Amino acid sequence: MRTGGGAARGALALALLRRCLLLGPLGLRPAGGQDGDGCGHTLLTPHSGTLSSRNYPGTYPNHTACRWRLSVPPGTSLLLAFGDVDLEPSEHCAHSSLLLADPNTGTAYGPYCRNAGPAAPLLVTNSSAVTVLFNSTSHRSGRGLLLSYASSQHPDLVSCLVRGTHYTQEHVSVYCPAGCKDIDGDIWGNPSQGYRDTSVLCKAAVHAGVIADELGGQVTLSREKGITLYESAFANGLHSKRGSLSEKRLIFHKACSDALDVAAFNASSSWHEVDALGQDRAWAAERAALGTAGHSWAAEPGSQGAWLELDLGTRRNVTGIITKGSEPYDYYVTSYRVSSSRDGKNWRPYRGSSGQGDKVFEGNADSHGEVSNAFIPPIVARYIRVTPQSWHQHVALRVALVGCQLVRVRAPRPYVPSFPKEVPVPTSHPTSYTSIPGVALDPEKAGSTLLLMLLIGGFMLLCSSLLLLAFLCRRKRKLAAELNSGSTKGYPKLEPSQVCSLQSLPPPSSVLASFPTAAVPEHPSQTHSPEYAEPDLVQVSPAGPSTFKPLLDEGYTLPLVTNHYDVPGKYHEYAEPLPPEPEYATPFGEPEPTGIRRSPCGITGFPGSPMMRYDAPPQRPGELPPLRGLGGARMGPRAERTAGPGGDVPSPEGSHRQLGVCPLSHVYHDAL
Repeated sequence: MRTGGGAARGALALALLRRCLLLGPLGLRPAGGQDGDGCGHTLLTPHSGTLSSRNYPGTYPNHTACRWRLSVPPGTSLLLAFGDVDLEPSEHCAHSSLLLADPNTGTAYGPYCRNAGPAAPLLVTNSSAVTVLFNSTSHRSGRGLLLSYASSQHPDLVSCLVRGTHYTQEHVSVYCPAGCKDIDGDIWGNPSQGYRDTSVLCKAAVHAGVIADELGGQVTLSREKGITLYESAFANGLHSKRGSLSEKRLIFHKACSDALDVAAFNASSSWHEVDALGQDRAWAAERAALGTAGHSWAAEPGSQGAWLELDLGTRRNVTGIITKGSEPYDYYVTSYRVSSSRDGKNWRPYRGSSGQGDKVFEGNADSHGEVSNAFIPPIVARYIRVTPQSWHQHVALRVALVGCQLVRVRAPRPYVPSFPKEVPVPTSHPTSYTSIPGVALDPEKAGSTLLLMLLIGGFMLLCSSLLLLAFLCRRKRKLAAELNSGSTKGYPKLEPSQVCSLQSLPPPSSVLASFPTAAVPEHPSQTHSPEYAEPDLVQVSPAGPSTFKPLLDEGYTLPLVTNHYDVPGKYHEYAEPLPPEPEYATPFGEPEPTGIRRSPCGITGFPGSPMMRYDAPPQRPGELPPLRGLGGARMGPRAERTAGPGGDVPSPEGSHRQLGVCPLSHVYHDAL
């Protein structure tokens, strides 16, 4: 049964192919790329195209037929994308069918109908030309067919009915065929907001100005988070709808779509209106900017061939135009032509991608909406002129241009194969010289001239080095002289003080000054300054570190202070210890009564009484030797209070010492 059914189906396909190729359906004559009364929307180009049956997506008519001849550039294969094949089912697709055939090789694909559709949405053929045959008889239902094609250079070909919801990845790149603009399908959104993901993808790309419907092309988009509301817009001959919230939205990637600055506006004429109140209103050309508030530019009523000119200041790559009417007065332009010039004198009309005639752009349908139209291919010019073709009430217009700066691309240089050159054998006398641009050299004097130039350059270099060396030496000597004289840059020179000289420092000693103390004999050659007194030194415990000035015998050298402007931190400085205070206070003196005798050391007493004795503080470790009395007798650290007869002061050991001339510098008294 299957074998017989397959043979019958093949015989039917062969009969249909023979009928369509030899006689044509219903006796129609070939007429270019398509023949028959069953053909619907069709756009065929050398690289891609779209075709459909009559009344698609409505019910196709009875007893109709159509033949399309598809071809792509030689050397490539033809790809077919089945958008929709909805033909009334029948046994072996006898009532309505779709058949694909290669006239050169006789290969056939099909027939196809609702119960015998294509196995895959994309068919890859082995030929660059295919004939599509559509035939219908009596039937009750069916939308018909929709096909798209492209060459094998675009393996990512999609049908015109593909929507954004068919993809799950964030970034999508597909090839849209030509002719999807007039295929039934809804789009929501606009180029600035994006489009709802349920929109027909290729039709939305035409609305956004990414591709031209006459050519098709590669489309790159991203699926981003949806928004709450999609506003409608009219652009490139398509109306989009106002849509609600969606999960994802489609954002088309379009390069060179920045707003261009207009240097100046010019117009064929301007309307100077006097309103009912007698006020003058000027509809000047400067008011044609898109963002101008109030009324716009308007041509003089009744003028023929009005135009508006935009000067970009320099040549730009213009990819689109946006127009708007005069909103407060309901004036707008419904259609216009565009021409361009590079010098402002020679004008070229824009023909679009077809190049068959001047393209007429669809303008505004009201005075408050903006309408966008894309230039594919773009216009490269400095001057753009808009010529209205039809308008509502008055010629009034606001215009803006989009594009980018002109990028100059240099054509690649043709490849020139290089061949190995013969290396000349050097001789003692060169026979030729390489010419230097702008310099003419005599071959006979070239050697001496080059030598002279080298000598001059070397001499100048040597002189510069000597001058630099002399400057550095002079600066070094100046710094050394300033250091030797004790002067600091920016401050006056001061004479050194005797107090700060090393000769005036006290001799090194590890003992502490205490009271009372004996005079230490000094060398006759050592003299102290009568104006200053040396501070006493207090021994610091060697157990730990100290912040006081170390002794000279410990390796410390007093920094040489030569300027009273020296600040702390410039040298290593140490705190000077405070001098020790007397352990006993000296009471205020009273008038000496008569009869008081004074000792040789200046100590007073009553007549007939023994000499007063005073307690001295105990000797500390490392203190000066004990005091000596008269006759060189050694005095104890502490004396008794009672004196013996004759003024002798007994010592603790029982010996007596006579108080003589005492060199004590401090006298201690008992408290009253």
